[in-house]
Amino acid sequence: VQLVESGGGTVQAGESLRLSCAASGSTFDDHAIGWFRQVPGKEREGLSCIKKSVGRPYYTDAVKGRFTLSIDNAKNTMYLQMNSLEPGDTGVYYCAAGYCAPGPQGRSFFYTMDYWGKGTQVTVSS
Repeated sequence: VQLVESGGGTVQAGESLRLSCAASGSTFDDHAIGWFRQVPGKEREGLSCIKKSVGRPYYTDAVKGRFTLSIDNAKNTMYLQMNSLEPGDTGVYYCAAGYCAPGPQGRSFFYTMDYWGKGTQVTVSS
């Protein structure tokens, strides 16, 4: 499995970015896939994850309503549309493949990811 992120950059607070994750082979069929980020000084956190068999992404509360995960199966590409960006969203964003499941009452999700991309930097200035 190979995962390559792109689309990061520097934006001002309130603006939008769309990240892309190009996946190899049958990644979307064989694994759950998702977006994660590493913010300076904090642990890596899961943002959104989807299983093709379920079809509906899971989101962590911090990004619900602002970020949208989507998949283009024909292009083997996953996207993360990020709106209303805040300085606290600054970090390195990764896509990953593995396993995820919804958390209690549908809040956030659990995950164990086996394959990771190298990440793309997102910087949001105030």
